[in-house]
Amino acid sequence: MSILVNSETRVLVQGITGREAADFTRESIRYGTRVVAGVTPGKGGSVVHGVPVYDSVRAAMRDSPCTATVISVPAPFAHDAAEEALANGLRLVVVLTERIPRKDVVSILETAQTVGATVIGPNTLGVISPGQARVGMCGGAADSIRIAYTSGHVGVMSRSGGMMTEIASLLTHSGIGQSTCVSIGGDAVVGSTFLDLLPKFEADEETQALVLFCEPGGSMEERLAEHLVRHKTRLPIFAFVAGRFTDRNQGLRFGHAAVIVEGTSGSPRGKIGALTRAGVTVAEKLSQIPHLVKTGLANRS
Repeated sequence: MSILVNSETRVLVQGITGREAADFTRESIRYGTRVVAGVTPGKGGSVVHGVPVYDSVRAAMRDSPCTATVISVPAPFAHDAAEEALANGLRLVVVLTERIPRKDVVSILETAQTVGATVIGPNTLGVISPGQARVGMCGGAADSIRIAYTSGHVGVMSRSGGMMTEIASLLTHSGIGQSTCVSIGGDAVVGSTFLDLLPKFEADEETQALVLFCEPGGSMEERLAEHLVRHKTRLPIFAFVAGRFTDRNQGLRFGHAAVIVEGTSGSPRGKIGALTRAGVTVAEKLSQIPHLVKTGLANRS
C-alpha cells in the first residue's frame, strides 16, 4: 500500500521540454513511473523520451488521461500552470518550482481546496512510493533511487527534499523499507503539511511508523504536536529537528524560505519541546533514526 501515488498513477509533466524536467522525466520512466504526457505551450506534437507533448493540459487529458501532475515551470508561470491542471481534473498537483509569489500560492491552494485536490509543494522534490512510482525528482537518477529507497512500512515526511533521501537511505541500509516518502516543500507557504498528510498515513494499513525531518521556522511541527496531544495516533512517530544553531541566531533566515526564527517562535528548541510533549520520539542525531525506529516497532510487537 501507499499514499498519494502507486504503480497505477498516470503522470503529466508540465514544462516537460525544459532541461531539468526532461532529465527527471527520463529517470522517472527508467524507475518504472507511468509518465504518459507532457505539456509545453507551443511545443505540442513533439516527443520527450517517448512521452507525447501537448500545448495544453486539456489536450493532454483528452488523449492521455492522467491522475497526477508535476509542475516544473518558471515561477511567473506556475500559478497559471497549477490552475490549468486543477481546472482539468488533476487532483494531485506536485509543484517543484520555488520562489513562487505567496499570493499566487495562496490562490492555488484556495482553488485546490474548492475542488478537493492535494497540492505538494511548492519547492518540493516530490513524492515516492518505493518500487511503485516517483512523482517529481526525489532521489535523482533511477539507479540512485533504487539504492536509497526500498519498499516497506515506514512513512517519511520531510521539509527538505535532499534530507528525505538521506533518511530513506539510512533506513534502507538498516533493513527498514518505506511505504511513501513526501518532500513537503521548503517555501514559506506550502500545500500539504505534516498534519494534513497524517490521516492519509494513518489510513494506510501498510504504514506502521512515521519519520519526520523538521527544520526551524514556521509552525508546522507545533500544529502537528497540538493535534497529537488532543488525538492519539496509531503510528509511532520519530523525528529529527535540524538547525539547532539557530536558537542562538534569532531573526535571521537560514536556507529555505520558511526557515525564519523570531524569539522562541519557530525555534528548534520550541519544536523539540512541543513534539516531545506530544509523544514523538525526537532523535539527538540523524544517525539514531534507524535504531529508534527498530526499537519502537519491536516494542509494539
